[in-house]
Amino acid sequence: MDASQVFATAPDSALFSGMLSPASLREPQFLPPPAPGSVASAPPVLIPDHIYRAALDPRVPVTIAALYAVTAKLLNWYNTSNSKKPWAISRTRLFHVFIVVHNIFLAVYSAWTFYGMVGVMRRSVVNPWGPEGLNGFVDSMTRLHGPSGLGNAVYYSQQDGQWTSYSNSVALASDDTPSRTDLGRIWNEGLAFYGWIFYLSKFYEVLDTLIILAKGKQSSVLQTYHHAGAMMCMWAGMRYMSPPIWMFVFVNSGIHAMMYTYYTLSAFSIRVPVFIKRTLTSLQITQFLVGASYAMIHSFVSYSLPVAKTVVQDSAAPAASSADADNSVFASGPAFLDNLKQMVLGVASKVTTSVAEQAASAEANAEPEQSTTTQETVYTHEIVPCINTTGQTFAIWLNVLYLAPLTYLFVKFFITSYLRRSSAGSAKGKGKGSRESQVTVAEKAGWDAAQSIQQEVYGEGSSNSQATGSVTSNGQVNGKASSRVPKPVTTPRRSRHA
Repeated sequence: MDASQVFATAPDSALFSGMLSPASLREPQFLPPPAPGSVASAPPVLIPDHIYRAALDPRVPVTIAALYAVTAKLLNWYNTSNSKKPWAISRTRLFHVFIVVHNIFLAVYSAWTFYGMVGVMRRSVVNPWGPEGLNGFVDSMTRLHGPSGLGNAVYYSQQDGQWTSYSNSVALASDDTPSRTDLGRIWNEGLAFYGWIFYLSKFYEVLDTLIILAKGKQSSVLQTYHHAGAMMCMWAGMRYMSPPIWMFVFVNSGIHAMMYTYYTLSAFSIRVPVFIKRTLTSLQITQFLVGASYAMIHSFVSYSLPVAKTVVQDSAAPAASSADADNSVFASGPAFLDNLKQMVLGVASKVTTSVAEQAASAEANAEPEQSTTTQETVYTHEIVPCINTTGQTFAIWLNVLYLAPLTYLFVKFFITSYLRRSSAGSAKGKGKGSRESQVTVAEKAGWDAAQSIQQEVYGEGSSNSQATGSVTSNGQVNGKASSRVPKPVTTPRRSRHA
């Protein structure tokens, strides 16, 4: 398009102040996925609307998260009072089989979700180097409803309290909501289905913590926070249909597929190369850091798109020319007869009709003016924000706040490790040949920080390990990094990923 522009803009303050008003967070209502068979990308199974809506009731994640946190706290206390002895069930063959089945199930499910989301993004995302340019790309990533095409999206106008579109050619469903049969945008193409199930999977994943506790280990506060927070963030993203939520479903399911596959292989004592373990650890931490930044930037981006406007013009047409001609003849008739009398009879005739009377007679005989109305659709370019509802804003910043402690701990561990390694290098000797380069020091410090976060969040390491074959973490449960570089463990260990 001619006006291909994306802007950095300040968010509307009303989107934040509206969070204090419950009424602002009740609308719009979330939209279930298309019915199976209704469109090409419809879900393979039917999720009844009442079940879909009931699961996204805010009381569901709040209740489950609270019960999970309290239960984890009580079982931590029990393990401590029991000298951290493994539970009797953890020594049984059945428990080992359960762990293997649990890992296989989550690996297969996560891979299925990731594969499904790949198809969703392939069908929905516009090439930024295509005809619609960067504007079309941003529009396809941030407008989840309506048919494809720049300017064709359906969005909820918080000011008007209704769903609308910038295009006059887009029709809403009979209940004045986006049609479930519209294709080409992320929600109907599959996010409504895969995202909803992924949200439910967060409740199931708390079994990871139960497995750790059954081994007599402690579940860290940060791990409990991670699980409970994931429930709330996925709920908010799906409930308010917030654009960045696709990334958490897409990226997190891909990482989970790899992690649980690794855990399954480890459970069968299959050796996994160290570089794969390092890569998985890096991906785990990267999703936190990148995810928060990606979500936050939505509040500060706007873009231009073509907006259709209907222009109405009124025009008044004079009466028919033939009528004007007749009026002219009749108006001049009396004067013509008087002249004729004077010429033939020689009798002077006085004009008795005044000019004013003639004008009045002509006006009375004239037909009224005819009014015509014409409508014309014109396109202009308007700058629109990526985020336009309080609910979307709430979901974004809930995710940002949720990931903030993890980001803080990563930076803290990185600085601690970097300073320690720099001091150790300086103590060994001075000169270029006796010290590691700053790049190498920073790289190792980043790895130390990643492993420390991994231990805190996923329960890896010596204190709360579960799946076999993991790399030891050099962080302590209290969040302090040790002074040693982590090395691969040769003895069987088990670690859990949330």
